[in-house]
Amino acid sequence: MAKRSSLYIRIVEGKNLPAKDITGSSDPYCIVKVDNEPIIRTATVWKTLCPFWGEEYQVHLPPTFHAVAFYVMDEDALSRDDVIGKVCLTRDTIASHPKGFSGWAHLTEVDPDEEVQGEIHLRLEVWPGARACRLRCSVLEARDLAPKDRNGTSDPFVRVRYKGRTRETSIVKKSCYPRWNETFEFELQEGAMEALCVEAWDWDLVSRNDFLGKVVIDVQRLRVVQQEEGWFRLQPDQSKSRRHDEGNLGSLQLEVRLRDETVLPSSYYQPLVHLLCHEVKLGMQGPGQLIPLIEETTSTECRQDVATNLLKLFLGQGLAKDFLDLLFQLELSRTSETNTLFRSNSLASKSVESFLKVAGMQYLHGVLGPIINKVFEEKKYVELDPSKVEVKDVGCSGLHRPQTEAEVLEQSAQTLRAHLGALLSALSRSVRACPAVVRATFRQLFRRVRERFPGAQHENVPFIAVTSFLCLRFFSPAIMSPKLFHLRERHADARTSRTLLLLAKAVQNVGNMDTPASRAKEAWMEPLQPTVHQGVAQLKDFITKLVDIEEKDELDLQRTLSLQAPPVKEGPLFIHRTKGKGPLMSSSFKKLYFSLTTEALSFAKTPSSKKSALIKLANIRAAEKVEEKSFGGSHVMQVIYTDDAGRPQTAYLQCKEFPFVSGSRATGKSSDIRATKYIWRVLEYLRAWPRGQRRLKSSPHQPPGLLPSRCLPWGQVELLPPKRRDSV
Repeated sequence: MAKRSSLYIRIVEGKNLPAKDITGSSDPYCIVKVDNEPIIRTATVWKTLCPFWGEEYQVHLPPTFHAVAFYVMDEDALSRDDVIGKVCLTRDTIASHPKGFSGWAHLTEVDPDEEVQGEIHLRLEVWPGARACRLRCSVLEARDLAPKDRNGTSDPFVRVRYKGRTRETSIVKKSCYPRWNETFEFELQEGAMEALCVEAWDWDLVSRNDFLGKVVIDVQRLRVVQQEEGWFRLQPDQSKSRRHDEGNLGSLQLEVRLRDETVLPSSYYQPLVHLLCHEVKLGMQGPGQLIPLIEETTSTECRQDVATNLLKLFLGQGLAKDFLDLLFQLELSRTSETNTLFRSNSLASKSVESFLKVAGMQYLHGVLGPIINKVFEEKKYVELDPSKVEVKDVGCSGLHRPQTEAEVLEQSAQTLRAHLGALLSALSRSVRACPAVVRATFRQLFRRVRERFPGAQHENVPFIAVTSFLCLRFFSPAIMSPKLFHLRERHADARTSRTLLLLAKAVQNVGNMDTPASRAKEAWMEPLQPTVHQGVAQLKDFITKLVDIEEKDELDLQRTLSLQAPPVKEGPLFIHRTKGKGPLMSSSFKKLYFSLTTEALSFAKTPSSKKSALIKLANIRAAEKVEEKSFGGSHVMQVIYTDDAGRPQTAYLQCKEFPFVSGSRATGKSSDIRATKYIWRVLEYLRAWPRGQRRLKSSPHQPPGLLPSRCLPWGQVELLPPKRRDSV
């Protein structure tokens, strides 16, 4: 039996934010931290004090997490980003709202003394003395302390206070994982009520020392137990008087919902699995009560989760296509109007969405990737709505003239026609690249719709049914939010985002088969009509070929499919796997090309190598950053895992090279920062992976200075397409 917690987060919008730029506005974005560990960053909304994000996330966390904090930041191109304010929700606060926390929350000022993280290892003892008892406090070590210095570390020391007496440990330079092993003794008087206070500080030579957190020990309780040892979580200093700026820093609208689950052994679920599989195998010929009952009793808020879990189950049983076919028939049996077919958030619609993310993500990247990259690289100003056109200067030096509105509109139309034409051409050529299981599923959908709505008057309905999933629920959301579909590393800026939005509108018009209703929504999209009209013919020809797949040509992919995205990260790394022989030196590292997916961390000599070694994520027991002094180099981490025989193994990964952005080579400090982000992206994912309850003992191959293996509360994030204000 295992326990797990998941957190649904929707960052809706902000209002009345303070101006941070000289223009009288701000460029706000949000960072979400769980126990002071950043796990989410929203898009930046440019030049506004009332930003709208509408981004949704599903975060999987250990049940022991304490708080979730939302930081609103102002992005600056030349200097460090400004902190506007934060909203902090404790686990107890979120849990006190069974249906989730929803509403506006005032931003408060960020106090550095409250920004603490990490734990400290203490041994506390009460010893009898000749005249009075003695209180002995041993400060052993600390881990995961907040970095306070520019080099990404701290210079920590510990201050122990009791009854007016203060003792301090030595200072450990450049470490967030210090070890002291120092002991202090205090005289413990009978009946004394004062608590023992253990504070961690970052030492600074010039400025004042930075507070890292504290632990308050109840001495009266310690008298009873006589001895206590363990890891104590560092807490913020709440004794200082705080400035109350609520309301002056603006507000943030949030939706946060916590779900705690207890997962039983798989044998407990077998009767339900057999019942569900039996109904899917019988299809519409059976009684057909369980699947409709699940849909009727599922609320709108959790329908996506139900659809995803059902799809996982039937993928594992090899019945995903049969499950979707049953949902198609159930949906068609209660639909009489073709205009609303598969347009609601039904169980069928949500299940196909999840299915396409499983089976079609690499296909999506192959079709959309080059077009999306071109839009990001060009950064052209594109606008078709006359009410939003910004006139700008054009021409060479000394001959500037204002570009007219008509020129802007015509230039924008040409750009969008080129992007749309390239996308449709790539789609037309991609029939063979589309996974066979996706083609077979769309073939079933096409046939079921044609059987339900026969006749010449419904000729386009089967095509629209396919495009309602392929274009409206898969391609268009990916175009609008490429980062959420792993097409880009970062969110688009304001100009690129507008181009993507207009391109997504055009794709949706093509997917709607250019109906008069879709044309009437926005008259200013008229310049794209010739390309849209031509695209409808291309799309119909593509779908005709797509669904033309015979039973014997289908690949048995369902049993090997799992809910995974493309590689989370890939690139060169240096690796050393311990073999238990000889000392571990920095020269022992070997350069390999690695690929991290949701199933394994695999290594090969080159990206195209057929032979590769892998570490299954299910076998990873811990992942930990290694301090620079261990190998004399930075950007190293250790991964503790078990091999196929169950033996503990340790692998050390080091980042020396990394992909550069847009072909430009970074140097100096920026290169160092990118390397850090690169290695920590891998570390974050590995630490987030759900592991078994058993912890391994420390690897005997760890050099001095390395921490023993442990599981830290890092969040695993599943990104969902955001709900946009300007709906398309």
